[in-house]
Amino acid sequence: MDRCVWVSPTPRRIVSLVPSQSELLVDLGLDDELVGVTKFCIHPSDLKKQKTIVGGTKEIKIDTIKALQPDLIIGNKEENQKELIEALAKDFPVWMSDIKSLDDALEMISLIGDLVGKPQEAEVLVQKIGSGFAGLIKKPNKRCVYLIWNEPIMAVGQDTFIDDMLSRAGFENVVRAARYPELDNERLKELSPEVILLSSEPFPFKQKHKAYFETLLPNSKVAFVDGELFSWYGSRLLSVPAYVKQLSS
Repeated sequence: MDRCVWVSPTPRRIVSLVPSQSELLVDLGLDDELVGVTKFCIHPSDLKKQKTIVGGTKEIKIDTIKALQPDLIIGNKEENQKELIEALAKDFPVWMSDIKSLDDALEMISLIGDLVGKPQEAEVLVQKIGSGFAGLIKKPNKRCVYLIWNEPIMAVGQDTFIDDMLSRAGFENVVRAARYPELDNERLKELSPEVILLSSEPFPFKQKHKAYFETLLPNSKVAFVDGELFSWYGSRLLSVPAYVKQLSS
């Protein structure tokens, strides 16, 4: 988040390339200013019907964005491809976040609030989210593997926002590799997690997958979890503390 972006005056035509940041903009009161979103921007539920779809987070339609003539584009280092962002930055102000922890997310909310002329609204949101997480009671961590994909099996590793959320939710991520490594069955057995968490996104794990991992690791508890509440780093963070309490009860 060390990119310098000059926006003057307060932006009136914003394109968001990240679902969680699109939701944040709406919750900051910028529904009218938000003119373009991705096909994955599903919150609020009617957002895609009201806005121009500019592609996916990885497959951005540059011509569509150019036609919108935005005075601000908001993206994310992990979600969006560098080459496409660089191409857009030649013609428009582009602000990029880089989120690996709750602290990063709170800083991002504050910075976006300043950028779009909603500093007070952003500060209220930051305070509410911070208070919610501060109220979580720390419990002994359960050793876990958090899966995000199947065939190949992919897990969440270190140096990720989800890893930070897992720690705050009372889990110890036993996958020590960085980012999102592939795992085979033997490696999963070696890790011997107490809990296997099957995320609801990006891969839609079903009951048959749960049954498979229960057979593969009979001593591990296998559970479905809401991937949005572990990976979305905008205003959806307001709902995480209550979810975490329910998950650990």
